[in-house]
Amino acid sequence: MKKITMKKIIYLVLCIAFLSCNKQEPIQFTEEALSDTFVDLKGSSKSLKSILDNHKGTPILIEIWASWCGDCIKGMPKLKALQNEFKDVAYVFLSLDREEEAWKKGIEKYNLQGEHYFMDNGKKGGFADFVNIDWIPRYMVVDANGNIKVFKAVEADDSRIAEHLN
Repeated sequence: MKKITMKKIIYLVLCIAFLSCNKQEPIQFTEEALSDTFVDLKGSSKSLKSILDNHKGTPILIEIWASWCGDCIKGMPKLKALQNEFKDVAYVFLSLDREEEAWKKGIEKYNLQGEHYFMDNGKKGGFADFVNIDWIPRYMVVDANGNIKVFKAVEADDSRIAEHLN
């Protein structure tokens, strides 16, 4: 039996770490994600595709949030700074609140300006599976052509967001 040296073990660990960190982020939504539905403030169900189609030709910043989320609330000044700087961007908020009433109260309490949708499927469904929500707030940037430019950011002041909203 061959003897495994410490150098070989370290090399193997580094290779595994490098390969696992080098996952390419998607640039297009899957059909399952696009067909997933969300509830608007009037109680109507809308697919992600229809939400995105409403903003064709305009960059979109998507925030996945919840009114109970401390990090979401702490990040709101950064988000509002983005909204002041990038006025020609569509801001779409997708809520993971447990109840619609809490979601609606949160929008009002924090004076969130933009389009609002309730994720009635929560962390289940085509969209949630696609984005693999492991932390909120979660920001995504979709360009004017519908391509995902930022797939995952957890801070509104992430430099990639402003770079792709320009």
